[in-house]
Amino acid sequence: MNVEKVINGEVRPGDNSAVVSNDRSALREKNDGKEKNEKNLTTVCYLERDGKYLMLHRTKKENDTNRDKLIGIGGHFHHEESPEECMLREMWEECGIVLTDMRMRGLITFVSDVFGCEYMFLFTATSYEGQVAADCDEGTLEWIEKSSLLKSEKIWEGDRIFLKLLDERQDFFSLKFIYKGEKLEKVLLDGVQQKQ
Repeated sequence: MNVEKVINGEVRPGDNSAVVSNDRSALREKNDGKEKNEKNLTTVCYLERDGKYLMLHRTKKENDTNRDKLIGIGGHFHHEESPEECMLREMWEECGIVLTDMRMRGLITFVSDVFGCEYMFLFTATSYEGQVAADCDEGTLEWIEKSSLLKSEKIWEGDRIFLKLLDERQDFFSLKFIYKGEKLEKVLLDGVQQKQ
């Protein structure tokens, strides 16, 4: 698959028409110069294989909101990107693979007294083209058992909620998390406040 076509939205998941370039770092440098959309629009994907999710252990960036956390693969929108285009690009840049069956599963609204507000488009996938990269400039890529991940102290409290929902529901859902520091204070699922 041609990476330029992926980034420019000319290729959709499942299109196997061209060969992937191996130069992810040059692609990231090229995109760093593009105008970015507002910082509060992001994507994340939980790629599943053999009962495990591909996770990014964020260890390399200074002043990282997610420092030392395990998070799914994703990132901020670039100017004029759709959620799907952003997700395909981020997966390529961070992991060196092209998703072939991604599905948007939810919208997460994060409200934080420290970090402000963020809207995150949540995807899942089970298949891809290419080999997962051995390294990532944001941390370590790890396949982690889904059951172990839910018990991990290295994930955000809200992530535990939507990871359970990914297994329990097949329909699209909306979550709103209100944080004070790293403590989750309030949860709304499809507009209804949840008991904690």
